[in-house]
Amino acid sequence: MLPIDFTNRMKDMLKDEYDLFVSTYNNSHSPSLRINQMKTAYDTFSNNTGWQLDAVPWCSTGFYYSGEIQPGKHPYHEGGAYYIQEASAMLPATLLDAQPGDIVLDLCAAPGGKSTQIACDLNGQGLLISNEIIPNRAKILSENIERLGIKNAIVTNEDSFKLADHFPSFFDKIMVDAPCSGEGMFRKNSIACDEWSLDNVDICANRQLEILDNAASMLKSGGRIVYSTCTFAPAENEGTIARFLAKHPDFSLEKPCIFCDGFDSGHNDWVVPYTHFTDDEDIDKIKSVDVTNSIRLWPHKINGEGHFAAVLLRAEDSVDESIVKFEKGINPKELKEYLSFEKTYLNTKIDGSFVKFGDQLFVLPNNAPSLKKLKVLRPGLHLGTFLKNRFEPSHALALALNASDVKYSTNIDEETARRYINGQTFDCDGEKGWNLIMFKGCSLGWGKLAGGIMKNHYPKGLRKNY
Repeated sequence: MLPIDFTNRMKDMLKDEYDLFVSTYNNSHSPSLRINQMKTAYDTFSNNTGWQLDAVPWCSTGFYYSGEIQPGKHPYHEGGAYYIQEASAMLPATLLDAQPGDIVLDLCAAPGGKSTQIACDLNGQGLLISNEIIPNRAKILSENIERLGIKNAIVTNEDSFKLADHFPSFFDKIMVDAPCSGEGMFRKNSIACDEWSLDNVDICANRQLEILDNAASMLKSGGRIVYSTCTFAPAENEGTIARFLAKHPDFSLEKPCIFCDGFDSGHNDWVVPYTHFTDDEDIDKIKSVDVTNSIRLWPHKINGEGHFAAVLLRAEDSVDESIVKFEKGINPKELKEYLSFEKTYLNTKIDGSFVKFGDQLFVLPNNAPSLKKLKVLRPGLHLGTFLKNRFEPSHALALALNASDVKYSTNIDEETARRYINGQTFDCDGEKGWNLIMFKGCSLGWGKLAGGIMKNHYPKGLRKNY
């Protein structure tokens, strides 16, 4: 049952469209995934899986699949060849338009759909900082970034105020997929429906404005913020954007580069009376803001769930240059065991600033910022562990490599891949030592070959039997 306050508001907003809108709650949603082009190309993926896929119009790597397919139970999933993601949620990162070399912040990043999409657009160049304030969700975020083989991402577990103090005027682009009342997920998530209230909508709207204010302080002149929610509430959508623009005259609302069939523009007449204001806000000024360049996605108009997105541009030369300090990295003398491993088993030199946490070695992209005094879950790419007189490579490193990056690799079929993911060894001919295990062009992890047996180094905590 939908909350009565919610249905009353939606009837008032949608009028003649309400019956079409509410009828979608009796329909099943269309599942979708996004291919990780850093691991596989569409043609290769399609040929190797045989899955029937239909394109998501607003995301070049997004595809709908039939409910009969179970992509979460396929070796390609464990190898990070794709991310299972709701189609509407692919729009904000498309609008962010991250380019190789950009410095990007995903401020509310868990579970990782938008971060991994941004990382694919960066294609290993530049820097992505993915942040999540809730610790257990930040852990899931870090795991998904690792699974997709992303090299140039740092995962932090902070609130937006702390990050704003640490990164003044630092980022080229910022994604703010804000915590919201989740009205667009009612069809998929009954808990979101049960927890909804008008009071919570207002609480979310005020929190979203705070997060946007903090994001603005971290953006360079000429930079871009994409703000998004998965709710229908005007207070959290057009209202939040109008309130933000009234406070920040150096920002403007860009008309998005993408409009597809079924996309709706934002509504000026929904800012009032549906938006909550604080006593110190100038309501007339807020009402004068034009929010029609924002985008609404409705489940009765597109093949997807409810979503809202807005592209905010900062004027050139509007803020001072950043004063962020950069990570120096450790002395190369501390890398002896790693460099021996690299020389013996890799065809590529991993570039960046090397940092140690205990016996664990990570590499940050060049010119990565200092992470001191921040709660960090993933300080760049985890390379491996220093053991007595040797170095053992990490699973994260395996997922970030391809066959041409290593001296020795072993290709396995689907049956063997499933046994490998379950932790089993297998018979194998080849070069002794560390081998990158490959499944149809996609790296799955490490094996260590000795005596014709490939010892399994797939992490015990990730093993699955399917």
